[in-house]
Amino acid sequence: MNSTNDSPPDLDTFSDADFKRSIRSALRLVLIALAIGVPLLWWKLGWQSAALLAVGGLISGTGLFEWLHLMSALMARMDAGGRPPTREGSIARVLVGFFLRLAVAVALLYGSLKFLHGSVYALIAGLALGVASLLIEGLRLLKSWTG
Repeated sequence: MNSTNDSPPDLDTFSDADFKRSIRSALRLVLIALAIGVPLLWWKLGWQSAALLAVGGLISGTGLFEWLHLMSALMARMDAGGRPPTREGSIARVLVGFFLRLAVAVALLYGSLKFLHGSVYALIAGLALGVASLLIEGLRLLKSWTG
């Protein structure tokens, strides 16, 4: 919850630490879903569909991780009054990492669709894991703010 006290965070007191905690929790949900989904898909549809789910989940999870880095760098820069922060790293370095990850994600998507002949729905499910985990975390926050 809120890092300054034990009460649940509300919109006025939602801090950087609360944001980071929410994204890390969403990442944890993606990993749990992959740990359960990959063996089930392997058993039901074969290793190629399980690999497509894993690729989609990997892309989704790294997207959440990059979003965490980008927002942390932006928040650190805003806290520093627009000056480049020393601890969180520069925006340019984070953006280069973001675009490199995007290029790797496109290559993984292309390669997995070309060489793995499993269910495309497994890949879509893996890509949707990030959105689903963020939705779950958002609903948890909404519940804590209204409850």
